[in-house]
Amino acid sequence: MNHTSQLKTLITGLFVLLTFICNASPVIYVNQVAFDTRGAKMAVIGDDVKLPANTSFSLINGQKKVIYSGVLKGPMQIDEWAKGKFFYQADFSALVQTGKYRVSVKVSGKNYLSDEFAVSENALAVNTLPSIISYYNRQRANTPTELNADKQLLLYGSNKTVDMHGGWCDASGDVSKYFSHLAYANYMSPQQIPLVTWSMVNAAQTIPGVLNKLGAYDNMVNEALYGADYIMRALSKDDYFYMIVFSYFNKDPKARRVVGLKANSVTTDEYQCAFREGGGMAIAALARISGLKKDGDYKSTQYLAAAKRAYAHLVINNTKYDDDGKENIIDDYCALMAATELWIATDSSYYHNEARKRAQNIEHRMSPAGYFYANDAGRPFWHASDAGLPIIALCRYLSKEQNTTDRTQALSTIKKALDYNLRVTAGVSNPFGYARQTFGLNNKIKDGFFIPHENETGWWWQGENARLGSLATAAIIGGRLVYPAKGGWGIRKDLSAFASHQISWILGGNPYAVCFMYGFGKTNVPYMSSNFGHGSGKGGISNGITGKEGNPDGSGIDFKTTDEGNEWRWTEQWLPHAAWFLQAITAMAQKQ
Repeated sequence: MNHTSQLKTLITGLFVLLTFICNASPVIYVNQVAFDTRGAKMAVIGDDVKLPANTSFSLINGQKKVIYSGVLKGPMQIDEWAKGKFFYQADFSALVQTGKYRVSVKVSGKNYLSDEFAVSENALAVNTLPSIISYYNRQRANTPTELNADKQLLLYGSNKTVDMHGGWCDASGDVSKYFSHLAYANYMSPQQIPLVTWSMVNAAQTIPGVLNKLGAYDNMVNEALYGADYIMRALSKDDYFYMIVFSYFNKDPKARRVVGLKANSVTTDEYQCAFREGGGMAIAALARISGLKKDGDYKSTQYLAAAKRAYAHLVINNTKYDDDGKENIIDDYCALMAATELWIATDSSYYHNEARKRAQNIEHRMSPAGYFYANDAGRPFWHASDAGLPIIALCRYLSKEQNTTDRTQALSTIKKALDYNLRVTAGVSNPFGYARQTFGLNNKIKDGFFIPHENETGWWWQGENARLGSLATAAIIGGRLVYPAKGGWGIRKDLSAFASHQISWILGGNPYAVCFMYGFGKTNVPYMSSNFGHGSGKGGISNGITGKEGNPDGSGIDFKTTDEGNEWRWTEQWLPHAAWFLQAITAMAQKQ
């Protein structure tokens, strides 16, 4: 990084810090990109002093004409984040007029304006979908250097090579390719390349009209096929998936290996995927894409045949690949996705029964409080990336399940989970509406905003923008089943607000006023470069905000653009963030 870039990064970091902590004037925090006309819409005003009772706000257009007015709700305080600061909510959900706006607040005779944002039908999908697709296209591991290396990759601890070319680089600072990492921690495995592929097929099947209007349908399908082709190459002759192509953060492509991964980049030959280690979502992606009847490097019939092979193998061998030899909730929801997609693709009673068993497993993991148990010993399920996936897996299952008893049980579980999400999020003063969660630490159950930094991985914690996207998706898709309503996104208003809060947080409606989708909004994180010419891309989403560094329970709040090489925790783009954002905006744009 040159001196100019270093200075720009420092200035950005200072601006972000000052925006949240040191302002003496009101600051308006808002989604800096767009709001859908049908969804909830809100901004947050922060000040160091209490505002007069019944202080009003307005929305003004580009001609400075007032289009909407309302009264601020508050004050609220979050001493854990900003001691002594006062926050207010400006709710303009009733505004449905298309246009570009700013929120205006008058305090002590002076007007203060927010960043500009758009309001229109399917605004988020229309504004961001093409860039999300192109972001993934640029993340392809398809430079000549990568292709040559990955066509003959050594398996760790062996002289055997396999062809694993293709796929997407995992993050703006990491050109490795993952079905899932953190497998050794058992309860934190995120879904990576297979989740991205499934999310693209989901968008192509759910909102083809929107994609066609944008001229983006073929690009979405082609990118999904590209992901499916990589999944096919990752399927071994022994019917398990290879989990990781690891670069060792080495510029030499010959250093790359197919590996299993432990803490601190320690590699092993445990590279076989369990259901929870990418295997389940890989099967789901292949089975679902077969329904498009499109061929990539393989025929659509081959995608389905491979999904069947891999599923049959994992039914027998899954616990052999689970690091602790036991299945947990991540196996359940990933296997449910796999069995459901195979059931939809084949209409086979075998896969129906397999899906039903997995759905029942998830239902039995529901705690009295409304959060899921991760295991049989009462560990709360919390997840920095895929927290909404148990709900979404049940919803996908219910798209085909017609049995009244099975539907009732699954719907009851979805309802309890959504009720819990609303309740725990509203359990403390929370003007930004950030989704809170329940976790265990030192044998105690706690609720908090961010994941605990002291956890089974021994080192991993980062911003949770993927989690927010997954929970927004769950609120919309699940809400339509258990809390349907006319108008809006087809869900009850409190669920609409919950979903909107999470997406707004990602797009700038957060305490640091940073839009984490690169190339959008007013303030982004600094550019991050990587090997083979890869790095940050427009439409990619960075990790985001965390609990305070040094706090084992994830309390407090932190965001840094420089941290002696550890700034990746906040600023690095990661595949799952954009995948979950894609699912959320797909759900918002879905016809009712």
